[in-house]
Amino acid sequence: MVDYLIAGLGLAGISFCETLEQEGKSFMVVSDQSQKASTVAGGLYNPVALKRFNLSWKAHEQLALLPQFYAGLEKKLGVQLNYPLSVLRRFTSIEEQNQWFEASDKPGLEPLMSTSLISNTNAAIEAKYSYGEVLRTGRVDTKLLQIGYRNYLLDRNLLRKESFDFNSLTLGEDLILYKNIKARYLVFALGYGLKQNPYFNCLPLSGSKGEYLMIKAPDLKEKHIIKSSVFLIPQGNQVYRVGATYKREDKTNKPTPEAREELETKLRSFLKCDYEVEHQLAGIRPTTGDRRPLVGQHPYYPSLYLLNGFGSRGVMIAPYASKALYNYIENQEELPAEMDIKRFRKRFGKF
Repeated sequence: MVDYLIAGLGLAGISFCETLEQEGKSFMVVSDQSQKASTVAGGLYNPVALKRFNLSWKAHEQLALLPQFYAGLEKKLGVQLNYPLSVLRRFTSIEEQNQWFEASDKPGLEPLMSTSLISNTNAAIEAKYSYGEVLRTGRVDTKLLQIGYRNYLLDRNLLRKESFDFNSLTLGEDLILYKNIKARYLVFALGYGLKQNPYFNCLPLSGSKGEYLMIKAPDLKEKHIIKSSVFLIPQGNQVYRVGATYKREDKTNKPTPEAREELETKLRSFLKCDYEVEHQLAGIRPTTGDRRPLVGQHPYYPSLYLLNGFGSRGVMIAPYASKALYNYIENQEELPAEMDIKRFRKRFGKF
C-alpha cells in the first residue's frame, strides 16, 4: 500500500515524485519511456515570450520555486542539472529595439528585461542591431535528469518499467488497485500519451512535434543562449542545440529531412561559421489550445488525477504545477483556475 501511484516519468512525473518525497509520502511509478518530449527538450527556462515580449504565465511564481527545486535534485543525484545562462534576443531592426524598451516597462517585465543593449562581439554571429538580455534564465539538462532519476527510483524498487495497462486498473471507493499495487491516489503524468488514456482523453490535448539539431561548431565559442529565428543553446564541448520546430500534423517521434532543412536555413541566416550536424532529435510536446496546463481531479473518479499539458515550458511549470496539485489533494487548496481541468468539465460527459 502506497499513498500515490504515478504513471509517467517525464518532467511532470519526476517533479511530482520529488514533491511527494519532500512531503514524506510513499509512491510507486509505472513508466515505459515511450514519450520523448522531456528527453529531447531544450530544457530552457525563460520567463519572457520573445516573439511579442510578453510575460509568460505565472512566470514569477515559477521562478521563485525553480532554483531550490533543481538544486535539490542535483544534490540528490550527484550531477549538475541547472546551467544559469543569459538569453540574448537578437534584434533585426531598430523597430525591434524600440519594442524591447517599450515592453521592459510593462508590469512584471521590468526585473526580467535588461534595458542596456548588448553589442555583439562574436565574429561567428551576425547581429548588427545588438541584443536584448533576458534575466533569470538558463537551461536544465532534462535528459540527464531523466536518466539519473530513473536510476534513483530503480535502486529503491520504486519504478516498474512497463506500459501502463488500463485493463489492470480497478477503482475502489477509497483506493485504487493496479496489479498488486494498492494506492490512495493515481496521478497520470503521461504527456502526449494522454491520448490513449480512457479517463482523460476527452481533454483538448493537441500536441505539437518539436525537432532539434545538435551541431558541433568549434569556431563559434558562444557562451550565451541566442534567440533569433531559432534558439542556439550551448551544451558544452563545442556542441550547440538548435531549435525548435512546431508541427501539429505529424505525431511521430521520427526526425524529418524537412525539419532539418528548416532549422539549418534559419540558423544560417545569422551563423557565419562552419558547423557539423551531429544528431537530430524529435518529440511530441503535450500542448493545449489555451496554452495552459491540464491539472486536477477526475469529476467522476475522485482517486484519479492529471498532471499534464506543460507544452514547451515544462522546466518552469513542472515544479509549480506539482506543488499546486499536491496542495490541492492533501490540503484542499484550490488550483489556479487557468490550469484546473474543471474548465473542461462539459467534455467528460457521463462515465
